[in-house]
Amino acid sequence: MTARRIGILGGTFDPIHCGHLDLGQAAESALGLTGIIAIPSNIPPHRPQPVASSHHRFAMIALAIGGLAGWRISDLELRVGATSFTTGTLQHLHDRGFAATELFFLSGADAFAEIESWRDFPAILDRAHFAVVSRPGFPVSGLPGRLPGLAARMTGPSGAATRSTPSIFLIDAPTADVSATAIRLRSASGESIAGLVPPAVRQHIEQHALYSAASAGELGADAQRTPTAGRLHGQD
Repeated sequence: MTARRIGILGGTFDPIHCGHLDLGQAAESALGLTGIIAIPSNIPPHRPQPVASSHHRFAMIALAIGGLAGWRISDLELRVGATSFTTGTLQHLHDRGFAATELFFLSGADAFAEIESWRDFPAILDRAHFAVVSRPGFPVSGLPGRLPGLAARMTGPSGAATRSTPSIFLIDAPTADVSATAIRLRSASGESIAGLVPPAVRQHIEQHALYSAASAGELGADAQRTPTAGRLHGQD
């Protein structure tokens, strides 16, 4: 039987965008993943509730990954109904029979730079491999210097097949320079979001006016929101 090598792509996905997909596909290619599970978080810690409902965020992910072989979506965190933390999600997957070395938690380099402040650090690093992908302005090459205590655990993707203990795989690949915050603000001001999200996601956002000017109250806090360490997937 083919060994399971499952990528875990989590986040608020408010909305899912091309940067998320680029990150997942880069890890999938570099590590030979057998599948990717997208897991939308329920309540992210230390920040307001998502603007779009869980229903719409789930629907947008389904639309975005519909044509990607081996990708699927899970409502694991939405059904739990509590604050979503990476450590709890990984433990839940262990309880379902996944070994730590079968799981690859996918993260952008900017988010992973905050790993020391995530819940259950450093134990969380033993619950899965971490696949860290470069983000615009934040290459993975800078991580050993930022996190010297973890440098010995970092390796290139070519070592994935032989690692018998959870490791940190650094993947240097291009990803779209886009954020969910920027998409929400552009939508609220009536600007185009073409090219920032998959076409089907753009249609869903426009059809349901998810981030229209009517949401200005919720969107007004976006400029004040800072990256949140410890949430399911530390990327916007």
